[in-house]
Amino acid sequence: MTLSERIEAFAALGEKIGNISTEEMTEFAYRAQSENQWFTEDNVKRAFEGKRYMLEKPKLEEWVNRYENLDPEVPKIIGIIMAGNIPLVGFHDLMCVLISGHFAAIKASSQDSFLTKLIINWLLEIEPRLKKNLELRERLNSVEALIATGSDNTARYFEYYFKDQPKIVRKNRTSIAVLDGSETPEELHELGKDIFWYFGLGCRNVSKVLVPKGYDAATFFEAVEDYSFIGDHYKYRNNYDYHKSILLVNGTKHLDNGFLLWLPTDNLVSPISILHAQEYASNEELEAIIESYGDKLQCVIGKGRIPFGSGQLPEPWDYADNVDTIEFLKSL
Repeated sequence: MTLSERIEAFAALGEKIGNISTEEMTEFAYRAQSENQWFTEDNVKRAFEGKRYMLEKPKLEEWVNRYENLDPEVPKIIGIIMAGNIPLVGFHDLMCVLISGHFAAIKASSQDSFLTKLIINWLLEIEPRLKKNLELRERLNSVEALIATGSDNTARYFEYYFKDQPKIVRKNRTSIAVLDGSETPEELHELGKDIFWYFGLGCRNVSKVLVPKGYDAATFFEAVEDYSFIGDHYKYRNNYDYHKSILLVNGTKHLDNGFLLWLPTDNLVSPISILHAQEYASNEELEAIIESYGDKLQCVIGKGRIPFGSGQLPEPWDYADNVDTIEFLKSL
């Protein structure tokens, strides 16, 4: 297959996703939620919408035009270990491998196997010739390179087990938002998407906000009140109740709007239902704080940065961990 034919296949997949009916979406979410209770219908719908957004043909063409020669002389077998924290989170790695002309040996997460298999089947219905370029596997023996996503702990295992293969091994990351105090209620409401979508389980979810000294969190709480429904999910509510009780027992200073706990702290990563907040006194201090997080950051949301509300809508060229997957595959 030529590169243009591969692009056509993925663009057609995006169109198919855009035509999912309400009844189909409900069925898909029901099946997905049987594997992962965090995969609500809203979150499955958001995941599909994110893929449709990414698979617009002009974007795919703009993306691949950044590279030369995406047809390797000898395709390599690329193992892909997918995570299961949010729906279809491993799709972009699969797309990169297939677009670059290699063979994808896929280890789907048991937490997200239904949706992964579903979207692969759709792709193969659209372009049957891709069957010779991918395979779902239980074990990744005899792969020539690896793309793996997991926690800091699993990353050490991947690094050891695949020590002789070229690899991209992703670890825990999170995202932050920068507020300057001039945000409109509409902008803060959009920020709510970055915080609450997928219950905050993705690396592109905001787990901490940096705010100017003396910031009044009441403005933020008022703007995100519409997201109170998140507290109706039993797993989220269990986290909220647990962390609230710990803060109260320990006498830890915090703010509470009934479904989100605002915790002033220098720490970066927050548990589900908690939003960390840290004040800064100047732009210089702000940039120093951001720089101190190093490779723990995936996204920085804010004015002049990634726009509020778009953290979970990455473009094809927005790579996890800021590692260019296509360049890695081209180098093999």
